[in-house]
Amino acid sequence: MALSCLAANSMTVESFDGPVTKKEVDSFKTGMQVLKPSTSSANEWAQGKSGENTKALGMMYEISNDVAILNKMITFCDTVLSIRNDMGKGCKIWTGRVDPVWVDCTEKLDGKVFTGGEQGDPVGHLGYCARLILNTKSILNSQVPDKDPHNYGKTYLDRAKTYVKQADKAVDDHILKSLLDVSRNKRQYFSKASVYKSGGTVPWNQQMMFNYGFMNLAIAHELLGDNPGKVKLYDSFVKASVDWFFSTTKPVKGKKGNMVYSWGYIPENSSGEDNNHGSLDVAGFSRIFASGRYGVTKAQMEPFANTFVDIMTLGKGKYAGRTDGTTGDGNSAGTDYVRSGWLLMAEFRPNAKKELFSADFEIGKPARKVDQFARGMWVKHRLD
Repeated sequence: MALSCLAANSMTVESFDGPVTKKEVDSFKTGMQVLKPSTSSANEWAQGKSGENTKALGMMYEISNDVAILNKMITFCDTVLSIRNDMGKGCKIWTGRVDPVWVDCTEKLDGKVFTGGEQGDPVGHLGYCARLILNTKSILNSQVPDKDPHNYGKTYLDRAKTYVKQADKAVDDHILKSLLDVSRNKRQYFSKASVYKSGGTVPWNQQMMFNYGFMNLAIAHELLGDNPGKVKLYDSFVKASVDWFFSTTKPVKGKKGNMVYSWGYIPENSSGEDNNHGSLDVAGFSRIFASGRYGVTKAQMEPFANTFVDIMTLGKGKYAGRTDGTTGDGNSAGTDYVRSGWLLMAEFRPNAKKELFSADFEIGKPARKVDQFARGMWVKHRLD
């Protein structure tokens, strides 16, 4: 059984309503003990278990302010930084350089090691952890209890500064230097030189990966007060992405009378987004909304929730593979559970929270997955 499932076996929901309880937090802390960061790279740290577990740890720390959870998150962030391509025996990638990226050197496209939107998530993990540390002023000058195995900084403040510095390096020396073309009103396109989606628009789910990195670094730099220029630059990329989506995706009245959205995998497509990538899209928008930085309103979030509840929910425990209510194969296959990004939408459709939660949780019984548990707790916390 995968470690994420073993961890989830200890994570128990006490109720669907009210504040997150001590027992719920403690059950998460028990479960997180078996979680171990992977030393593989690329997608494992984006939409894979290590990436999802890192985000779950961050969310549960925001909910609980329990430093034991933050310390566990730090072990994940130390690991993801330590396996960056340039930190050891790295390989030359499509740029012809040993860039600061997260890649599997055996995976190639047109004979070259390639990069894509997955590069945003490791940057986001480092920035997220840094800003959580920086927001906890009481611990900044204390030593991290792990004895600094990678020499990233003995105190929490030093560790946060290392994370920010190295995340900036990944952005400066690869993402903005070679991978992204942001010359058109700060909108995200892949560079023409990229072997992956050369010159194409960045799909929405991958924009949310880059936005995760940009947003958290902007907040971290703001807390450090060290580089207003980077704060402004990083925020401008997220704002441009958000405005692009809402300028091309307008709510319409759905069959049940509520406002819903229709959107596609890439900005050029106005329909057909699948359940899997759609979950990543809305999880990104949930993060952006919670930050309060980019002008996203509750009214703009509600149609995402309505789309899932009114269109994609086909019956009890039966969910469509696409946001238009149809179902196909692969990423467009239907599910018998609510992907955790969609679970976050219960914040914007509270009258459907019980319905959404009961698809994946039974009160008093273990959760299915770590990310589902953390996001369920996040909704409880936000609605409390």
